[in-house]
Amino acid sequence: MKGGFLRSTSIVGAMTLVSRITGVVRETVYAAMLGASPAMDAFLVAFKIPNFLRRITAEGAFSQAFVPVVSEYRLKREHTEVEALVAGVTGTLGLLLLAVTAIGVVGAPVVIYLFAPGFDPAGTRHELAVEMLRWTFPYIFFVSLTALGAGVLNSYGKFGTAAFNPVILNVVMIVFAAVVAPHFERPGLALAIGVFVAGIVQLVAQFRGLARLGLLARPRWAWSNEGVRRVGRLMLPGIFGSSVAQVSILLDTWIASFLVTGSISWNYYADRLVEFPMGVFSIALATVILPRLASHHAEDTPAHFNATLDWGLRLTCLVSLPAAVGLFMLAGPLNATLYGYGRFNVHDVWMTSIALMAYALGLMGFSLVKVLAPGYFARQVVGPAVRAGVISLIVTMSFNLLVALPASRLGVPAPHALLALATGIGAYVNTWLLYRGLRRSGVYVPSPHWRRLAGQMLLANAAMAAFLWWAGGSWADWTTWRAPARVLHLGLCVAGGGAVYGAVLWLAGLRYRDLRAV
Repeated sequence: MKGGFLRSTSIVGAMTLVSRITGVVRETVYAAMLGASPAMDAFLVAFKIPNFLRRITAEGAFSQAFVPVVSEYRLKREHTEVEALVAGVTGTLGLLLLAVTAIGVVGAPVVIYLFAPGFDPAGTRHELAVEMLRWTFPYIFFVSLTALGAGVLNSYGKFGTAAFNPVILNVVMIVFAAVVAPHFERPGLALAIGVFVAGIVQLVAQFRGLARLGLLARPRWAWSNEGVRRVGRLMLPGIFGSSVAQVSILLDTWIASFLVTGSISWNYYADRLVEFPMGVFSIALATVILPRLASHHAEDTPAHFNATLDWGLRLTCLVSLPAAVGLFMLAGPLNATLYGYGRFNVHDVWMTSIALMAYALGLMGFSLVKVLAPGYFARQVVGPAVRAGVISLIVTMSFNLLVALPASRLGVPAPHALLALATGIGAYVNTWLLYRGLRRSGVYVPSPHWRRLAGQMLLANAAMAAFLWWAGGSWADWTTWRAPARVLHLGLCVAGGGAVYGAVLWLAGLRYRDLRAV
């Protein structure tokens, strides 16, 4: 099991790494083509709305509700019952999503006003965002059904196909941005159409894997099915519990719409860089760990459940903490190297760098929530996770309304970064409440490995931070270099930082066998 666990995580991580690399290419093309312009602000709002719904219905509450149920059916029921469950959930969810999509398309002006009230209804950004949303909103329909197929494949240990889905989105978007958009009078509209096309391609890509499992069944409405109703009961309250960070980011956009033009774009570009390490490892690990935890719960093996969760948390800290340190120390060089071209000027680079430093402070919180939340959803216990999510959301928005928004009106520099900082604070509150709930219920007891590992990580991260401070040099110099020099210097910084971190961990006594000790 141990070797398979690491192997599955590695497969998902590798596919996610490819998706994050293509994602960076996508954002670089965006930055060069639209910069931090009103058109980019409008597109980001139009894309964030269905993207937000994707996170809570597809990757968030739905996946965490569906995977434990389908895993239980796979272990304890006949194949025909699994097939009926998949068909029933597909038909029931699909019909509901179709209704939501129709409402979103017809009511696009109202939706944009609700999510970006700072956009002047008579202005360019509002008009563009409405037109773009009518193309991007159907993405929620396609991608949620894609996530359903991915959940089935993951439950059967087929992680590669599902993990490749984001790559499809990025490739389609790169093609539309680089090839199609230049032929449009309004290039931003081409990006919105690209989102629509990508959703269709992602859905179709699941069919072959599902057919091989004999689970590509005809969708049908089946709310009377016991399994379908259970997924629904678990999903509805889990929306806040599993996706509070996404709710916070969307509400940040709401507040940022009142700030200076570019604030939405600066936070978006910074958030994409934070999503890189989180997607490559934390989300990949959470994807693998949920069906494993669900199986342990179904088999009534609490010791294995505890060991698997502990292993996931240790690995998350080992990878996410240096990622946060690296993003913080190299914020300026990263943004100058990846985005600082074309219409993305020096001011945009610095504003995005400040936001990235703020987001980096919260990376550990974002990552730990991804691993702790499955500890509840795998047991089909969502109440405590919901409460934790709601409380952390209240903390985040209180900070935004009491600190960030007033700061912008008082002329405080870079108020958009305070929105990023608030999201991180909320993530840590969520992390603490989830952890405390698992401890108090006796579901999770930390292993003895933590004492030694904490010292090893502290020493290694301190050494890496010192190296990056020395190697990074002056941020101002980076924007004066040509692109090849930036890429080379950044590559040396990243490789050198990783080498220092790994070497110090080795000298401190950490070995590969310690990572497999579940």
